[in-house]
Amino acid sequence: MRLSTKSRYGTRAILDIALQEKTVIPLKEVAERQQISLSYLEHLITPLIIGSILRSNRGREGGISLAKPPAEIKLSEVIQILEGPTVTVDCVNNASVCERSKLCVTRDLWIEVNKAMEDVLQSTTIADLVERHGKKQGNQPPLGPQI
Repeated sequence: MRLSTKSRYGTRAILDIALQEKTVIPLKEVAERQQISLSYLEHLITPLIIGSILRSNRGREGGISLAKPPAEIKLSEVIQILEGPTVTVDCVNNASVCERSKLCVTRDLWIEVNKAMEDVLQSTTIADLVERHGKKQGNQPPLGPQI
């Protein structure tokens, strides 16, 4: 399975916001640091606001902030909001799409792969990524693409 740029860029943007010392970050700054076009980032931010991952703060000092602590934001939530259901193949969640599902050994494998991916995304939070970033970058703020 390949995650789209929505998930990759959305995760980078959320991580960028979590790494900043300010609580409200202008979206333009995130776009510049992460080398993501502002218009594309605006497109990604809207569902994350609706999904209660981010909060939009209006006004002269406005921008984007996390809607909850980084330790409470699971990657599974982010990916679900930006991508929808994550399945390796259609028959994983719906055996009726294939007449071979009941006897298919490869379907069993895809179910295992899907479960492993879900487990990683469910157990990883933005706080975990902040910690990993600190170890990799020597606690430097993100200057460009990080993940």
